[in-house]
Amino acid sequence: MRAQSSATATPAIAVTTEPDRAGSGVLQAALGVTAFSLTFPATAWGLEGFGPWSLVAVRSVLAALIAGGCLLILRVPLPDRRHWAGLAVVGAGVVLGFPLLTTLALETSTTAHAAVVVGLLPLTTALLSALRVGTRPSRTFWIAALAGAAAVVAFTVQQSGGTLTTADAYLFAALLVCAAGYTEGGRLARIMPGWQVIGWALVLCLPLAVPVTAVALVYEPVRLTAHSVTGVLWLAAGSQFLGLVVWYRGMAAVGIPKASQLQLAQPLLTLVWSVLLLGEHLTVAAPLTAAAVLVCIAVTQRARG
Repeated sequence: MRAQSSATATPAIAVTTEPDRAGSGVLQAALGVTAFSLTFPATAWGLEGFGPWSLVAVRSVLAALIAGGCLLILRVPLPDRRHWAGLAVVGAGVVLGFPLLTTLALETSTTAHAAVVVGLLPLTTALLSALRVGTRPSRTFWIAALAGAAAVVAFTVQQSGGTLTTADAYLFAALLVCAAGYTEGGRLARIMPGWQVIGWALVLCLPLAVPVTAVALVYEPVRLTAHSVTGVLWLAAGSQFLGLVVWYRGMAAVGIPKASQLQLAQPLLTLVWSVLLLGEHLTVAAPLTAAAVLVCIAVTQRARG
């Protein structure tokens, strides 16, 4: 009788463990999205006291120091040589490329307009994931993803008045490099802890970020204010490190395509922060778009890959 009871207990554990892991993964990915949603407002604050190059370089150096300190304290061994190419892609896309391109765009673009990038990012990430990792989401997944992306793009374009600016080239380039970094980071997070993925990517970029910081601080005037200091600190600790830690952990748990669709909510969160922190105004279309996006997110989370 004891053997039978223990045998029947094992499947129960297997049934409850996977949903718990998936639920934890969704929560961590959602926390990452929340952290990312503050990136554009924090960048706008940072640009009040820093130039675009110095802002990106300083945030990268600070984030690398935080990550490097954690890696040293915990005595994390160096990654295998075969992982360094993937870490370089993460560094080029997420640590350097996306921050620099979006910061340059935000010099002449509003945060609402820049949110177009984030609106298209989930779909682009899912597409690159299908090519790089070999994932094959269902037709329902793709329909919901396309509908959600279309809703976000329509909303953000309407918010910006329907006009395209010279910043669009920066934004679309940022979209591509960030999607590549997310895809490669999500793949590596299945092999090593997510915080180590972004941690080593930051450290890998440090030899480039330090001299760029030194040069940029000489040529770009710096005016330290409460906003600019708060902005650069959040960009370094929140957006560049802690947000990416939980984001990569979430992607490793639930898969790159499903986690990426949670970012459909990011432009709307960014617009909320823009109202609260930057004094921007929203139209009545915001709640309607939010409802449509939430429906699309629910569908993508239920669709089987």
